[in-house]
Amino acid sequence: MITCKSPREIELMKKAGEIVALAHQAAKKAIKPGLNTLELDRICEDVILQHDATPSFKGLYGFPNACCISVNDVLVHGIPNKKTVLKEGDIVSVDIGACYKGYHGDSAWTYPVGKISDETQALLDATEQSLYEGLKMAKAGNRLTDISHAIETYVHKCGYSVPQDYTGHGIGTSVHEDPTVPNFGKPGHGVLLKKGMCLAIEPMVHMGRPQTKVLDDDWTVISADHSLTAHFEHSVVIYEDGCEILTKIHNPEE
Repeated sequence: MITCKSPREIELMKKAGEIVALAHQAAKKAIKPGLNTLELDRICEDVILQHDATPSFKGLYGFPNACCISVNDVLVHGIPNKKTVLKEGDIVSVDIGACYKGYHGDSAWTYPVGKISDETQALLDATEQSLYEGLKMAKAGNRLTDISHAIETYVHKCGYSVPQDYTGHGIGTSVHEDPTVPNFGKPGHGVLLKKGMCLAIEPMVHMGRPQTKVLDDDWTVISADHSLTAHFEHSVVIYEDGCEILTKIHNPEE
């Protein structure tokens, strides 16, 4: 069931989203060669707990950690651990969720580790921009797949591929709510977007072919051809004239 959130609920989701943004701010500052992904996970979890929230992903479907941390060819759902140590030239996707007073925020970002190649930076730039191309279509009166089509069109124009096994989603009192938000498809299909709908829009992009593979831990998803992957995500609320990003620091000057 798709729900439209009240102004009170949207304010709580803004707070949850801001906590996610603060955790990303801490992650970005901490990322450097030599840091292992479990250390990075704990940095993010500490920020969430310090702001009277709880990690949305910890225990969700049995996931063991606060964040999904995915390096290089790992697309999503990487499990933080001591053995995975970040190296110069890597890219690392950090997917963070926080629950504040029963409402969730969810955002993923892919960060460079030290200096990365121009080719790798181009992948990050294209994936991030594809998110904003999708957000342009996230407004009341449009159809859900208008978002999907905008993302896919931009990614393909840049010469990359979109895996079709993983999608965005609705968000609210649950991390994953209806509707599913694909990153591909023809425009003009799916539900009619309405004021108050909250969506987590999250392009996932492969430098190579779109096929994916799940590793033996039943969580970690990699590109089947081991090409580099990137992942960018914001939670947003739909309004008549566009969308508002919830997963940001709302009053940075205060």
